[in-house]
Amino acid sequence: MPDNKKQSRTSNKAMTFFVCFLAALAGLLFGLDIGVIAGALPFIAKDFNVTAHQQEWIVSSMMFGAAVGAIGSGWMSSRLGRKKSLMIGAVLFVIGSLWSAMSSNPEMLIFARVLLGLAVGVASYTAPLYLSEIAPEKIRGSMISLYQLMITIGILGAYLSDTAFSYSGEWRWMLGVITIPAVLLLVGVFFLPNSPRWLAAKGDFRTAQRVLDRLRDTSEQAKKELDEIRESLKIKQSGWSLFKDNGNFRRAVYLGVLLQVMQQFTGMNVIMYYAPKIFEIAGFTNTTEQMWGTVIVGLINVLATFIAIGLVDRWGRKPTLKLGFLVMAVGMGVLGTMLHVGIHSPGAQYFAIAMLLMFIVGFAMSAGPLIWVLCSEIQPLKGRDFGITVSTATNWIANMIVGATFLTMLNTLGNANTFWVYAGLNVLFIILTIWLIPETKNVSLEHIERNLLSGKKLRDIGQRD
Repeated sequence: MPDNKKQSRTSNKAMTFFVCFLAALAGLLFGLDIGVIAGALPFIAKDFNVTAHQQEWIVSSMMFGAAVGAIGSGWMSSRLGRKKSLMIGAVLFVIGSLWSAMSSNPEMLIFARVLLGLAVGVASYTAPLYLSEIAPEKIRGSMISLYQLMITIGILGAYLSDTAFSYSGEWRWMLGVITIPAVLLLVGVFFLPNSPRWLAAKGDFRTAQRVLDRLRDTSEQAKKELDEIRESLKIKQSGWSLFKDNGNFRRAVYLGVLLQVMQQFTGMNVIMYYAPKIFEIAGFTNTTEQMWGTVIVGLINVLATFIAIGLVDRWGRKPTLKLGFLVMAVGMGVLGTMLHVGIHSPGAQYFAIAMLLMFIVGFAMSAGPLIWVLCSEIQPLKGRDFGITVSTATNWIANMIVGATFLTMLNTLGNANTFWVYAGLNVLFIILTIWLIPETKNVSLEHIERNLLSGKKLRDIGQRD
């Protein structure tokens, strides 16, 4: 009998990791679709003979779709369930990837990337939500961190794939190869269980119990968790009405919006989408050098994410954010100064790239993951779905604005001034962090909620009594 129990625990753990890995695969696709356009864009521009403005639309059309997808995902995941939402996202990933690869003109490509954006929007909302509801409490943080890590690995994978295809200039293969992990996700999602929390919310407690029995070590653990879910479901979501009636809740929503705007206007996604262009500006005119430089950008992004995982619960959110914004401001500021003076030697070229990589470390160790953490922590339970939907949609709208303006800024302000603008914004974000952002390390969500709704200043809602 003890052997049967041990076998059952091993089987349940394997099932849990399989479930979490498949959900995190959505993060990999998210990263692949963000990263792939950086390497493909120079070849698309040459093949279709597109203007700088059209290139901006090709890049930013995906973010428009993602904003729409994120806004619709709250309703869809509630109505259809997390599993079916992920399935719809996977289908859109497959269609969008194939359509992108087969596009015969810029308009078709833009439409295909809107479809991919819808898939990314669904993934960015549903996958972390599903992971938080399916993973056991003791590994929930690491599983959600795995999703964030998979995004950076996806970006790196896209850069490596782009580099491999860059020797032949086959941008259609760059875009089309993403179909393979998209099909894997689609097939895998069929084997995922429905979220036990969603099942319970629909009144199907028997099926929710069966799912938890398959995912938890013991039936006692499963029963206890189901009892906690029953208790939490007594608090009904009333986001819109709470937003209209409660000024303190509105402050949390606005803070979530501000946090996402701060994350996007650091300038990180400019690097993600236009990395080869930036290497060209820095004096690396050879396509091979630009593509391998882009791979290094992706690798540094992955490695620096581990710094955030190590610091977030040791240093806290606020000190890590301040350091990250400072590092980014210095990186962008020095890079802008070098572009203003002129990069005339190999040593200057490599120093400019070192500043660029320093900027990426600053982002990946701070604003990249921590903004998502804070946005989920500051929303009170009754309005959490509404607050996170608004902040996620804001992320993609701000992302679209950044992607749609960078080349125009370069053409109108000049290279140096454009990077100085982003350096100045990062300095502003240090001030906003000191003035408005709370420290939420080791503070329960319930305590943060009480402080917020009692009217404490935003920067003080993480303080203990």
